[in-house]
Amino acid sequence: MSGNGRALVLGGGGVAGISWLTGVLAGLAAEGADVTGADVLIGTSAGSAVAAQVGSGLPLGELFERQADPALQNRELVPSGSATVAELAETWMRVAEENDDPAAIRRAMGARALAADTVDEAARRAVIEARLPVREWPSRDLRVTAVNALTGDLRVFDRDSGVPLVDAVAASCAVPLIWPPVTIGGVRYVDGGVASLNNLTLAVGYERVLLIAPMDDPSLPREVAAVEEAGGRVEVIGPDEAARRAAGADPLDPSTRTPVAHAGLAQGKAAAAGIASFWA
Repeated sequence: MSGNGRALVLGGGGVAGISWLTGVLAGLAAEGADVTGADVLIGTSAGSAVAAQVGSGLPLGELFERQADPALQNRELVPSGSATVAELAETWMRVAEENDDPAAIRRAMGARALAADTVDEAARRAVIEARLPVREWPSRDLRVTAVNALTGDLRVFDRDSGVPLVDAVAASCAVPLIWPPVTIGGVRYVDGGVASLNNLTLAVGYERVLLIAPMDDPSLPREVAAVEEAGGRVEVIGPDEAARRAAGADPLDPSTRTPVAHAGLAQGKAAAAGIASFWA
């Protein structure tokens, strides 16, 4: 698509990211800036879960309550025996120092993911399934990113890929060293965030692109430039101080969901007027 259309891009950030993204979207909509009718939804990791939830057709208010109300929250596994978030960050930094080729970094992280001791793949898939109110691909354009653990290649799943939505989202959320790689058609996949936390360049060619990004990404300026060079306009919403405090140091901690959802809701409401003008 060139020169027209709107893309909503949702980035990675763990269970805290899912709650915050949902809160921001609900806050925007509550103040007259519902962006969920975008021509394309592009989701990476946490963003893939939220994009699939948005694609389900459930009202944003209901999706928000599923994050904010402890009685409605799905059961999440707590990683046991696998790496901590801090250990993952340390490994990633070390791999990046040893390799200056992005593809080599992706392959190295994939290799470590394949060797890691994690929970069972089926148990993890059940968690992803519980996150999704509808388990079928929507008729609209939804794209979910993952990375081939062996080759390091980015894979973008959509309704024409012949892959169940739950498997695509599970692959996109397969944080290396922490969750098991996901097997699809005999291929093992890891988190789409291994390629890029946001994969914003998938929105190249769209006229207006809204990125809601739960985590900082040093490659973001380059990705924004790529969209803008193709004639697109980009707006980015990242977490404010209240959201960062609510998320704490571990975005995989399920106890963050309620406070982070409310922080996202407030932030979305505050940003709504500017986003409504951009999106219109």
